[in-house]
Amino acid sequence: MLACAVLLTGCDSDRSASNGAPSGGAEFVRLLGEADSAMAAGALPQAGQLLDRALALEPDNPDLWVAIARLRFRGGEHLTALEAADRALELGPDHAPALLMRALMVRDAHGFADALPWFEAALAADDSYVDAWAEYAATLGDLGRNREMLAAVRELAEIAPDEPRVFYLQAVLAQRGGKPVLARSLLERSGMVGRGVPAAVLLDALISLDQGNHASAAAQLEALAARQPANRRVRALLARALLLDGREAEVITRFGAEAAEAEASPYLVMLVARAHERLGDRASAAPLLARAYATPAAAPVVLAARAGLPQPTADLRRSALAGNAAQARSTAQGLRARFPSSADIAQLAGDTVLASGDARGALESYALAARVRRPWPLTRKALFAYRRAGDAMAADTLLARHVAGEPDNPAALVMLAQSLGARGEWERAALLLDHAIKLGAGHDPAMLALRAKAARELGQTEAAARFAALRADLRPSALQSR
Repeated sequence: MLACAVLLTGCDSDRSASNGAPSGGAEFVRLLGEADSAMAAGALPQAGQLLDRALALEPDNPDLWVAIARLRFRGGEHLTALEAADRALELGPDHAPALLMRALMVRDAHGFADALPWFEAALAADDSYVDAWAEYAATLGDLGRNREMLAAVRELAEIAPDEPRVFYLQAVLAQRGGKPVLARSLLERSGMVGRGVPAAVLLDALISLDQGNHASAAAQLEALAARQPANRRVRALLARALLLDGREAEVITRFGAEAAEAEASPYLVMLVARAHERLGDRASAAPLLARAYATPAAAPVVLAARAGLPQPTADLRRSALAGNAAQARSTAQGLRARFPSSADIAQLAGDTVLASGDARGALESYALAARVRRPWPLTRKALFAYRRAGDAMAADTLLARHVAGEPDNPAALVMLAQSLGARGEWERAALLLDHAIKLGAGHDPAMLALRAKAARELGQTEAAARFAALRADLRPSALQSR
């Protein structure tokens, strides 16, 4: 059992924990420590000044360049952060903190699978490195390799039995194993919810939803959404918790405008539709439900209007939406000149170019942004740009790579299944769709329709009928044709 993980490890009990603390002269170490505290407090200019002083003392210390990379990344200088990380590795090819930083960067840019060798290299350099074991275990979990994740957590528990992440990671495994009571107990032992760690708060909310404590889950998700207003997954979960708690009017008030956006997920649109339906407003529910059931558009939404954006970004989007492509591109070029190392601005510039019809130009900017991180929305836009540019093979390769690196992404799985189905590879498509359903994507009507088609193509008439019935069950009865 996961509760006994700290007792079931076979590792060498003589190992002592390493926290990757910097080495060097006393004054150098002090400056790095103060810079780290300044970064944690958000005082980035002060951290920069401290690191400048450290640079004058030990310019070839890899710990210095790891700290510089962290500071640049926090400050939005993503591309120069990569350069600093490379410098750290040049100075210390076997330096565990530099290898760990590279692992984290590779994970963001290329996916979980590609990051594993870097985590393993960091652990080979320092097999008692607490942060490396914790991140390695989490990455294995994100790949769905739960047995290997458990083995890594046991290693971490042997090295640092009181480390809070031991209990948090065990809680994740328990929740995935369908043991919410055990998961809650382990999570409480971690103390991470009380400290407001976002991942722990989210896990606590998911456990509450699983146990039927909808009001508690809503309260937790509301607080988390206030801290992370751009996190659409958290907002969708909050809408679900509110709906399950019988707060339909609140769902409409809080999420009605978001559901009306072109880039809204079908799931959020359906939640708002159900809220209207429960309140007896069929006129408002029907068009939303039709959107939720519609086949997803091939083209991703770029430069959609959205509240709360910085002024330059908002101005750029307004220009693009008004059809003023030249003004939008000029604004994007100005932002690129001001922030040449920002991956976020590179992606925004790519969106602007794509909206004006220049797929090749968009791909150049997207490739720059993807050097730092490649989340699914960026991959989806790059896929569209490749196909618009006539390079279907590059699009298929990128999609397959994304699924390999992030195998628990239901949207990516469904898109790859659609591509395989179009080529007649229905058996592989069905396997991907079944995996997506296990991940919780069974609420997506379009996905269920595709799964039913896969079953029909494979001659599985009973399965086809079952998936068609599941899709029909999602439609509120009051809105069905009579």
